[in-house]
Order: sequence, then structure tokens, then C-alpha cells
Amino acid sequence: METAEPSQPPESRVDALLAEARAGLARLTPRQAAEAQRDGALLVDIRYAALRERDGTIPGALVVERNELEWRLDPTCPHRAPEATGAGLRVVVVCNEGYASSLAARSLHAVGLPYATDLAGGFQAWRAAGLPVRPAAAVREGVSPPRDP
Repeated sequence: METAEPSQPPESRVDALLAEARAGLARLTPRQAAEAQRDGALLVDIRYAALRERDGTIPGALVVERNELEWRLDPTCPHRAPEATGAGLRVVVVCNEGYASSLAARSLHAVGLPYATDLAGGFQAWRAAGLPVRPAAAVREGVSPPRDP
């Protein structure tokens, strides 16, 4: 008697969206992201405040909550961050584990930042790689609240 192979559950729509987003990105490892930052790339931390307070931040990373990302980085937007200098800007988006950042990086492509990508594994991979982390206490003291667009 033959046994049937267990069937794979169908891929969810969000998994398909994530796969499509990642197909258009040259995702970076933590060490590659650190090197890119040294070479002038802008690391953008989109994690929500509770995660930044719990785990700290990457020194030199721009903190922009996900719901403001496009407004802050679109170089043509009047609400852009001063760091949003033009379409040639290399942006590395960082989330907690490397999922939301892939979708966010593809969204940045749509607003004219073709060199946007993300950090594979997110902040947790950065920290696990032993790269510098600014402690949570410093984060609470040093980050000003974002403005509304």
C-alpha cells in the first residue's frame, strides 16, 4: 500500500508578496550592511519604539517608524528627513527579523529610491553577528519623536 506524500499547504498571499519583493532586492548580511554604512549608505531602523527600547539601536541608523517611511525618505517630499538627499541614496532598511524591511525596501523603490534594500535577518541578525548596538537607555534619551507628515 502506497502512502501519499503530505501535501504542502498553499503559499499565503503575504508569503507570495514577500517572495516577489525579495526577488527585486540585493539583500545584505549584517556584515555587508555594516560595510555599506561605512561607505555612506543610510541604515533606516523601522522597528517600533518598544523593540528599540528593549533591544537598543544600531549606531548611526536613522530611526523612522514604518508608517512614516515613504514620507521621510522620498527626496521629493516636503516632509522628508534631511538624510533623504536624492534618488542615488543607498538605503538599507532594518526591521526586527528581516520580513517587514523587505516589503518596505520595495516600497522605497516605488518612490524613486532604486538602491534601497534591506538587512536579511533584521536587527536580531545584526546583534547576533556581534556588531555595535546602542543600549536602550541611550535610545530613550537620544531619539526625538518623529513629526507627522
